[in-house]
Amino acid sequence: MFDLSKLSTQFHVRPMKEADADALLAFCLQNDQYYRYCGKQPSRELILHDLRITPPNTSADAKYYVGFYDGEILVAILDLIDGYPDSETAFVGFFMMNRQLQGRQIGTSVIQELCLYLKETGLKRVLLGIDKDNPQSNAFWAKNGFSVIREVEQEEGAILVAEKGL
Repeated sequence: MFDLSKLSTQFHVRPMKEADADALLAFCLQNDQYYRYCGKQPSRELILHDLRITPPNTSADAKYYVGFYDGEILVAILDLIDGYPDSETAFVGFFMMNRQLQGRQIGTSVIQELCLYLKETGLKRVLLGIDKDNPQSNAFWAKNGFSVIREVEQEEGAILVAEKGL
């Protein structure tokens, strides 16, 4: 189990729950670029689905859908799966920065601290998927040391699976 207080030295990290769905939707609606490329539109139903969904053969207690807060300001959202697809790996299912805070290296700082903590827990790598045609996401994850290891075709478009060794 992850200790959420150790995911960030800069921000308060707390689990996001169904009661946060409206705030999460408002947050996601600000980031139209992400949704332009992923083939979905944010909705309350999609948020509630994302709060619950886990990969195959993964228990709900391995899922950490968390918010990073600076006081009352939601800075970032992270969906993290511990031990997927194997016991040495964490999987980032979703990461989104507050649109007003983008371009200030805050997202990079959050990901760097996350990776340091995951390494301390004994994990060996982090995996995630990137919308192939989203230049902002591709640049962000490459800048943060993630390398594309394969491409996967999905109904909504191609996803690049990227990996970072810890």
